[in-house]
Parts: sequence; structure tokens; C-alpha cells
Amino acid sequence: MKADPTAQAKLVTLAEVDAEIGRLTHRRSTLPELAQLDEAEQRVRAARDALVRAETRAGDLDRDIARLERDIDGVRARTERDHTLLAGSGISAKQATELQHELDTLARRQGVLEDEQLGIMEEREAVGIELDHARGELSEAETALGEVTAKRESAEGDIDATRAGRDRARTEVVAALPADLLADYERIRAGGRVAAGQLRESRCGACRLELDRTFLGQVRTAAADEVVHCEECGAILVRGK
Repeated sequence: MKADPTAQAKLVTLAEVDAEIGRLTHRRSTLPELAQLDEAEQRVRAARDALVRAETRAGDLDRDIARLERDIDGVRARTERDHTLLAGSGISAKQATELQHELDTLARRQGVLEDEQLGIMEEREAVGIELDHARGELSEAETALGEVTAKRESAEGDIDATRAGRDRARTEVVAALPADLLADYERIRAGGRVAAGQLRESRCGACRLELDRTFLGQVRTAAADEVVHCEECGAILVRGK
């Protein structure tokens, strides 16, 4: 392949721009803010899970307390009715004995229910403290997540702005290259290699390796418009600069 030496020289600039674009891409994908964001998101998820558990437990205890309150109210109503009946006239001694027995049973039942309710209320108080703590943890975690998200977006924005400038520079260089020369460059670059490098003395600017003397002799005697490739890495060797 042949190409004007001036066009070949532009490949060095293109390779430098591509290298910088590659560094920017790598930097964007390895931002420390990304790891911080992942940790912050995990913390938020954990805080939300803890809050849900506390809310669920609090809800269960509130229902238990309400159920016991209804049961106690029922016992109190039954006790009040029995006291009214016992204090009334016209009941037999047997009925009075039965009512008194029922009142004793109701008193014991009320005591059991009230003790159970007290225990649950104490547990509910502890869960309430846990609930407040879980809400505070979630609030802090969400605040931290927002801060890290803003930092990541700022860092990505800076990189993207620089990348946009490099993309424009690449477009300008590419537009000035012959199609066949550019195709050769892109073919090499597609293999994940540096596609062009300046020949400096006896070293390839792409792979930095010292080149064989015989090969160098062939390169130096080749026509200026001849496109030559490094025998070590296959990159286009740009001469005459």
C-alpha cells in the first residue's frame, strides 16, 4: 500500500488521540466513585430492609396490643355485668355462688391478659427505639448515596467533556486520511493493538521494541510513500519525522 508521507504522519496523532480516548474510557469505568456508589447503595438497601423488619415487628406488636385491649375490655364488661347481677335482688344463693366463681375467674383472666399486654408494650417500646434508629440509619444512608451520586456524576461529566474534545479531534484527523490507509489502521486497532507509531532511530513507537537491523535497512530503503509495518507488533511505522 502507498500513502502520502504527510497522511502517514497524521497516524501518529491519531494513535495518540486513540490512546487518550482509551485512557479516558478506562478511567470512567474505574472511577473510585463507582465503588463508593455500590457501597452506598448496599448500605441503603440494608437500611431499608432493617426498617421494613422493624416496621413489620412494630405492626405485629400493635395488633397484639389492640387484640389484648379488646379482650381486656370484654373481660371488664363481663365483670361489670356480673357485679351488677350480684348486687341485684332476686338471685338465688346458687346463682350468687356461680357469679362469684365467674368473677374470680374473670379477675384471674384479666390479670393474665394485662400481664401479657404489659410485656408486649415493653417489647413495643424497645422496637420503637429500634424503629427510630432504623429510620435515622436510612436517612443517613440516603444522604450519603446522594452525595456519592453527585460526585460520580461530576467526575463522569468532566471525563465526558474531555472525551468529547478528543472525539472531535479524532474526527478531524480521520477526515484528512485516505480511506485505504485509515482502513489499514482500523484493522490493526481492532485487534486491541496500538495501530501506528513513529520510527525513532531503531525503535518502533508503538511497541517500543528495538527492531532488527536487516528489517530497518529495508524500511529505510523503501519509498517514502510506501506504508510499512513493524515486524514485531504489526503497527504502521511512520517515518521521516
